[in-house]
Amino acid sequence: MNIPSKLIEQAVDQLSSLPGVGRKTALRYALEMLRRKPEDILRFAHAITEMRQHIKYCKQCHNVSDFEVCEICQSPYREDHTICVVADIRDVMAIEGTGQYKGKYHVLGGIISPMDGIGPSELTIDALLQRVDSGEVKELILALNATMEGETTSFYIARKLNDRPVRISSIARGVAVGGELEYTDEITLGRSIALRTPYEGGLKK
Repeated sequence: MNIPSKLIEQAVDQLSSLPGVGRKTALRYALEMLRRKPEDILRFAHAITEMRQHIKYCKQCHNVSDFEVCEICQSPYREDHTICVVADIRDVMAIEGTGQYKGKYHVLGGIISPMDGIGPSELTIDALLQRVDSGEVKELILALNATMEGETTSFYIARKLNDRPVRISSIARGVAVGGELEYTDEITLGRSIALRTPYEGGLKK
């Protein structure tokens, strides 16, 4: 890619360092910024700088927050006795988007992955155990990806909590709404059967 400006090339280099952004896309972003008003670009840069300098991680659940304790942990309308354990903040956003969960969270900051050099000590598992030991928590919901690393992390946490009086559950791995059994992978289908729930639909008599 022949870029006629060193300044544009520097911008492309930085933009293309973001996940999922190739150099062609980065060039398109850089040229778009050139077309915008200087004050628009200053606002853009200011927002990124402010985020990086002032974002905090909740002291209780380790979610990103503008405050020392996030709004979810502070909310009197959330259930203190239920904690949903997730890998990162994107999972919190996804679950919150459903509007179905009323408990609180614990963000691990990743999953156990020896290949990537990530062990239990790199995650916030010890902080999770401390929350359970506080006595308020009655149920942990393990909402980790159905991958080898996710399952390993879930197993590790469950084993650590084996002697604690807390209920451990896992999100159901079922067939997606609108999905067809014919095209469902065997692992997902097997889990759907093993984790089946009483059928409440069907034909009315």
